[in-house]
Amino acid sequence: MKASIAARLSQLADRLEEVTHLLASETATQDMEAFRKLTREHAELTPVVETFAAYRQCEADIAAAEEMLADPEMKEFAQAEIAEGRDKLEQLDLALQKLLLPKDPNDEKNIFLEIRAGTGGDEAALFAGDLLRMYTRYAERNRWQVEIVSASESDLGGYKEVIVRLVGFGAYSRLKFESGGHRVQRVPATETQGRIHTSACTVAVMAEADEIAEVVLNPADLRIDTFRASGAGGQHINKTDSAVRITHLPTGIVAECQDGRSQHANKASAMQVLAARIYDIQLREKNQKEAAERKSLIGSGDRSERIRTYNYPQGRITDHRINLTLYKLDQMMDGDIAELTDALVAEQQAELLAALGD
Repeated sequence: MKASIAARLSQLADRLEEVTHLLASETATQDMEAFRKLTREHAELTPVVETFAAYRQCEADIAAAEEMLADPEMKEFAQAEIAEGRDKLEQLDLALQKLLLPKDPNDEKNIFLEIRAGTGGDEAALFAGDLLRMYTRYAERNRWQVEIVSASESDLGGYKEVIVRLVGFGAYSRLKFESGGHRVQRVPATETQGRIHTSACTVAVMAEADEIAEVVLNPADLRIDTFRASGAGGQHINKTDSAVRITHLPTGIVAECQDGRSQHANKASAMQVLAARIYDIQLREKNQKEAAERKSLIGSGDRSERIRTYNYPQGRITDHRINLTLYKLDQMMDGDIAELTDALVAEQQAELLAALGD
């Protein structure tokens, strides 16, 4: 282990001891915001310090085994202990490197997931509906809450555009690499001659912004329009101008919502989406700059990039960024995409570890 890394780990061990004392003090809960920060810091430091303690114990065990080499009766046992200890030390070293990787401050956040039908007309809209179901089922597997914020349905089913809010710890960390172009190859239900068509959708994953801390929205920069929500009619048809469209004049970014029961609720939802879109642009600019330096796009969130192909005749999904092909399309479209998301997270960790080594 590098001396600089060992010194950093020793500092973190001292800090954990300090935080533990602060949390145990009688005045710890007088400032609840400070208490929450300390609790979060304690939770983040504990696994690092515990792994470092295991690393140092492993080093001590190897040193003790090396002393036994001088005893002929213990030599074989000592050699086995040393070999096993060095393997364990290597694993602990890698675990510590991963724990020391810079944390994405958005990883724990809720997200807005936006799916838009692209090339392919009605078939693209149907595919957008399939993608929504895939992500919704994945959210259910993780026991996240799913809220539809805005939806524009197509004539044959599916969606021209749909925005959902996924509420759950770590939602952004698991789905942040889904932003980009998703392509589907299959025979549409409307195709009479059995020809395979190619259609596309774009997906945007946006971390829910803390409006106060991360995005400052000046009321003078906003144009708020109200209009009557569109719908299929019937007893619930909207007879008032409850739908809301908010335009951020400096950037031209627009967010609208008409699914809520009141104008107030729709305005609040539209403001959340607007803040998330502005925050997402800031993040993508930052990520693209970093990705250019690393010569990789895995974490850039570039929506113009084709990231994945769903081939129905062959039953396969291919993620083009990491050259991963899985022949389990049915399971994945039913929300079982953990193998895919895990592979993308692992690839990013490998990139960060390589940068750490440099």
